[in-house]
Amino acid sequence: MAIPKVHGSPLSTATQRVLACLYEKDVEFEFVNVNMREGEHKSENFLALNPFGQVPAYQDEDLKLFESRAITRFIAQEYSDKGTQLLLQGSNKSTAVFSVWLEVEAQQFDGASSKLAWELVFKSFFGMTTDAAVVEENQAKLAKVLDVYEARLSKSKYLASDCFTLVDLHHIPNLQCLLASPVKKLIDERPHVCAWVADLTSRPSWAKVLALQKQ
Repeated sequence: MAIPKVHGSPLSTATQRVLACLYEKDVEFEFVNVNMREGEHKSENFLALNPFGQVPAYQDEDLKLFESRAITRFIAQEYSDKGTQLLLQGSNKSTAVFSVWLEVEAQQFDGASSKLAWELVFKSFFGMTTDAAVVEENQAKLAKVLDVYEARLSKSKYLASDCFTLVDLHHIPNLQCLLASPVKKLIDERPHVCAWVADLTSRPSWAKVLALQKQ
């Protein structure tokens, strides 16, 4: 039986999201590095896996998937009997709450945090200049999101429930970037958010993602 392949870059936050999920589920996989500096993500071979030319792409025999959150949802369902249970089982109410917080990460947290990560972390990596106006605008947006998180996490250990789920996992790559930037103060100022972030970024699965990144 063939093992799944992840085509991506270890520096890509979207790729990291999928890798963390696979490590949480203790699933054997093959990582295929895509050299984005050389434009491999726009090559004909890669476009056959992801027609939008973005990493990651996931390949499991004849199944080809793209969009990191869709990939993690598939992995969590396909390997439900392995590793960490990343989905909420039970009543319609609990799964509805899970779905709400999945949307919150994608629709509320990701936009501001991704722009801040780009401006404050990745631009310097590529020798580009930070846009202070974009940083200021998105710091304000992120602060409002984190205020909501602080209130939620004062009542629940994790965002969707008292158990770690895909909701929390989806946040980790961008949170790691923010910890390496001045925006860390927004996390530090909110004790429940701070404890949650420390919990997420200390998970063994995330340590494996960072180790692969260093390779």
